[in-house]
Amino acid sequence: MGRDLKAAMADAGAMARQAIGMALADVGGEVAEAMRYATAGGKGFRAFLVSESARLHGFSDEVAGPVAGAIEAIHAYSLVHDDLPCMDDDDLRRGQPTVHRKWDEATAVLAGDGLQTVAYQLIAEAEDLTGDQKTALVSGLAKASGIHGMVGGQEMDIVAEKRSEPMSIDEITQLQAGKTGALITWSATVGPSLACSDPVPLKRYGDALGLAFQIADDLLDIEGDPSATGKAVGKDEGRGKATFVSLLGPDGAKRRASELVDTAIDALHSYDKNADLLRELARFAVERDR
Repeated sequence: MGRDLKAAMADAGAMARQAIGMALADVGGEVAEAMRYATAGGKGFRAFLVSESARLHGFSDEVAGPVAGAIEAIHAYSLVHDDLPCMDDDDLRRGQPTVHRKWDEATAVLAGDGLQTVAYQLIAEAEDLTGDQKTALVSGLAKASGIHGMVGGQEMDIVAEKRSEPMSIDEITQLQAGKTGALITWSATVGPSLACSDPVPLKRYGDALGLAFQIADDLLDIEGDPSATGKAVGKDEGRGKATFVSLLGPDGAKRRASELVDTAIDALHSYDKNADLLRELARFAVERDR
């Protein structure tokens, strides 16, 4: 009997939170409390990608655990900062008040900063990783989360809101490949990075998965229920943001997401049935309600 995807994602998320919790075990105060709060809940999507990619290449959860914690810490930091009034100004995240609403803006900034640095601490101090593995992971994560990836995509998003002319589909694809996709692709390629093997199949998978995931987010922003998504909806349209949905329409966006899922699944052919959960994850990415 095969493994259940949602259970495997939940296990990966719990593994990641455990790693982060251990890194914060001896720290008190409001910032540390906010860091723990920010990493609670969530789907465990990126942590699962890390653990499953590692498993496909013969690495156990003991090896993958700190790396799963690292990506969830980076993801949480990005959400904490993205929710701030100077960015998207959101009041709700994962069905709970955002960090700056529960505490204050200064605490939210510091909590995000702390989560970012904890991510690299987790990899650097991982007992089951070699020095070369740590270097490869830290370098890749820094690039994926920084100006060449997530931060660069966020900058494009901010600039786009001030433009008088709408973005093209190629520009939106580039923006989202950085803002959302870069961390997803990095997570998917952790296994090859650990094994020093060919990353191309899982990179193709991650690139397609990241864009499909973002299209699903765009659709949820216009079709989703806040009680299910755990965050406000309708904000992209209210700000006049150019998204996959605004350019392609809901039906066109759904077709594009379906094509991307097919691309992601096709990229896994060399892994045979061992990658069935990753195939299921690609379908889940566009069928989810949050």
